[in-house]
Amino acid sequence: MRKIKRMPAIDGQLGWYETVPFQRPMPVQHAEKDEHFDIIVAGGGFSGLATAGRLAELQPDAKIALVDALEIGQGTAGRNAGFIIDLPHNLDADEPNPDHDAKIRDLNCFAIERLKHIQEQQGLNVRWHAAGKYLAAHEEKHFCNLAAFTTTLDAMAEKYEVLDGNDLAKKLGTPYYKRAVYTPGNILMNPAALAITVASALPKNVSLLENTPIRSVDLENKTLQTDKAKLTADTLVLATNAFTEEFGGCRNKLAPVFTYASMTRPLTSSEMAQFKGVEPWGLTSAHPAGTTVRLTPDNRLFIRNTLDFLPELSSTDALIGKAREKHRRSYIARFPKLKDVPFEFSWGGMLCMTMNHESVFKQHAPGVYVVAAMNGVGVAKGTYLGNYMAEYISGIQSTELDFILKNSNPSWVPSDPMRTVAARIRLSFEERLAKGEV
Repeated sequence: MRKIKRMPAIDGQLGWYETVPFQRPMPVQHAEKDEHFDIIVAGGGFSGLATAGRLAELQPDAKIALVDALEIGQGTAGRNAGFIIDLPHNLDADEPNPDHDAKIRDLNCFAIERLKHIQEQQGLNVRWHAAGKYLAAHEEKHFCNLAAFTTTLDAMAEKYEVLDGNDLAKKLGTPYYKRAVYTPGNILMNPAALAITVASALPKNVSLLENTPIRSVDLENKTLQTDKAKLTADTLVLATNAFTEEFGGCRNKLAPVFTYASMTRPLTSSEMAQFKGVEPWGLTSAHPAGTTVRLTPDNRLFIRNTLDFLPELSSTDALIGKAREKHRRSYIARFPKLKDVPFEFSWGGMLCMTMNHESVFKQHAPGVYVVAAMNGVGVAKGTYLGNYMAEYISGIQSTELDFILKNSNPSWVPSDPMRTVAARIRLSFEERLAKGEV
């Protein structure tokens, strides 16, 4: 058995999880006894949820388990900025590739429609909002990244709007940003609420086992040892993202990057006067290391920035506190009239990246499959990769699956300590380049 040394942890105060606007509809169940399943999916993020859900649809007689170390919505799937992005989102790509980009768009839109259907079917309020998205720049030197994005959009014949100065300030309620590209197809939501909603829709032949950390694994015999039970399967799927190397599912492919977020308490009616006539919005930075900002439907302001490489795959209170201080500076720069509004929540979470932005999607060994590395767009990508992983396992062929398999070849990264040193140098360099976008 291979011992799992690093475990998912709750890093800080999980704002989205704490503000889920409904009562969880299903009980929390743990692995309490030794049990055999036809299929076990390890990892309850959006890729694991999609894999288990689609497998249950395709194989209704199969006995399936979905296992996670935390509760659904507490993991990194519930700690992101709450965007379901419809368009290709790799800002540091080279030349546009319209055919490739169109396929990514179509897969993202498939994921959005599937998640929308589940949300409507379950009738739970995830604060789903077809708000679109702003890609924005504070400094003129980053306008070139906006221009590159519009070149990609033009090649795809996508609709967008470029806003400057006062026109942009009226949309956002802040004059901080000088130019932005608005695209209409992005969805904003509470990611923890959406994850719980998707979990609530899992078919009856899926056993959802939460708060069940996997302590050791035997991939050859498809065996997982938990605190109280040994779980075995005929087929094992590792939807473990940044922890996949820990399980032995791949090697020298992943670069887990920690990032942090803070969210204010709800603004009062007088504080909301700054946003008179402004709809809730979401904004990402023209520089990849810049700050993501949201005005949420429950009148909170959300800030996410700060990048670090933590090979231990968990953060500390000190690092979260340091990030919170940076969030405060970013917040005050954008909303100086609201400088006294405190943060209610601050937390950390991981982006699982690869050097060439391609995911891990493969059969690792007989009966063992791996899907990992969402590269910062995990809600949409995790959902469609999980769906097609289930079809791959079930022997269903499609042009979409062929495309995914062809474009799931992540490039090599060095082992530690070289990986950590190189990653931290690169992240520090990118944050310095971002400057005013942070």
